Amino acid sequence: MSEVRVRFAPSPTGYLHVGNARTAILNWLFARHSGGKMILRIEDTDAERSTVEFEQTLLQDLAWLGVDWDEGPDKGGNFGPYRQSERLGIYQKYAHQLLETGKAFHCYCTKEEIEARGKAALARREDPHYDGHCYYLTEEHVEQYKKEGRKPVIRFRVHPGEISFSDLVRKNVQFDGSHISDFVILRSDSTATYNFAVVIDDALMKISHVIRGEDHLSNTPKQVLLFKAFGFDVPVFVHIPMILGEDRAKLSKRHGDNQVRDYREKGYLPEAMFNFLSLLGWSSPSGEELLSRQRFIEEFDFSRLSKSAAIFNSEKLDWMNGWYLRNSDIDYILDLGLPFLKKSGFDISDREAIKKCVRAVIERIDRLEQLPDWCRLIYAGEIKYDNEEIVFNEGSQKVFIRFLSEIENISQWDKDAFLQVVKTVQKETGIKGRFLWMPIRIALTGKEHGPELPVIVELLGLENCRKLIKKALKKQG
Repeated sequence: MSEVRVRFAPSPTGYLHVGNARTAILNWLFARHSGGKMILRIEDTDAERSTVEFEQTLLQDLAWLGVDWDEGPDKGGNFGPYRQSERLGIYQKYAHQLLETGKAFHCYCTKEEIEARGKAALARREDPHYDGHCYYLTEEHVEQYKKEGRKPVIRFRVHPGEISFSDLVRKNVQFDGSHISDFVILRSDSTATYNFAVVIDDALMKISHVIRGEDHLSNTPKQVLLFKAFGFDVPVFVHIPMILGEDRAKLSKRHGDNQVRDYREKGYLPEAMFNFLSLLGWSSPSGEELLSRQRFIEEFDFSRLSKSAAIFNSEKLDWMNGWYLRNSDIDYILDLGLPFLKKSGFDISDREAIKKCVRAVIERIDRLEQLPDWCRLIYAGEIKYDNEEIVFNEGSQKVFIRFLSEIENISQWDKDAFLQVVKTVQKETGIKGRFLWMPIRIALTGKEHGPELPVIVELLGLENCRKLIKKALKKQG
């Protein structure tokens, strides 16, 4: 195939998992790097679990990540339909082609019969494969099964022999066909199985490269057999290593958030999530970790993809998201942050005041969900002290008394005025360093650490500062 055509084919049975999001991103990067096409295909043949709502959320999450597509259910294209539920007739047509050429056969065996023969094979220390029972049925047997009301499945006939295919990560991969049973391609209700449907779709949609997780590796020999049975071109496969939690177990719910929507709701930026997921198993030749989307496109090459599993490091994601927060346009961050502030009860009508607040605390947050707690410090709400012992000790109380005295008749309140007051307090009390600054910080913010204190003081305003210092003078009990 002269044109690179890749596909991302999620099932709308749940929200977009970060592992699938990483697969979508790598497909997208390869397509954009190669000047090819990205196809979105919805694999919704699981009618009981697939929903329109999940499909819409999948599309929204992909769009949020900046992953777009050239063909798909919402855009159309020359190779549709792009939902498997709308392609059932196509699958049935191709399944019957295999029946006509003797490469597939009807199977009337019940699940119980297959299980019983499998157990008998194990007792003989043989592989518990489907034994080809219905491949040799006479017309009389078929008529008898029909009278019993049995509805057949269609199985693909697998012959012993080597099955090989090209993989850009694992190079040449080989499987022994004798270890693969004759597998079902069409169920008794005439719906296609996964392995059959994806082969027909990939072939008819002219997919050149199948880029997916390595958990699909065991499906590939069956799919290669089907491609060859029809005389279709076999695509190049790329099986991406799995994503593991920091305990090196497969990423799952017990590791915490594992869906893209979880990170959206916590205030991670799409740029950071895209950057982080792109680097799970792939690295830039430069060794840099903060790359623009254009850099990723220009540098992307599967030779840089590791064969080892990638580790999902939450601390690294937080660091990366914090970097993007501090290096993005403040109005962009403000637009993303306002919903978090509004949800927490902030009056967001004064955009400029909120912007000053965000600018003051941006150095201290890793994600936007932390914004309300930090901004609340500046808006002088209820403060709970991190360290009451510091606030209520004798030296701190002297600092507060002198501080209040110095601001009693002050008219202008800004960073410079505050610094001058602190300088005077130091001179009059003889208290300096952390014994001077820490009590003031905790009294005004409740925290031992935080944004630059002069910035906070200016934003708080004189009256709020006076009120908070007076509160700190009220000893416990």
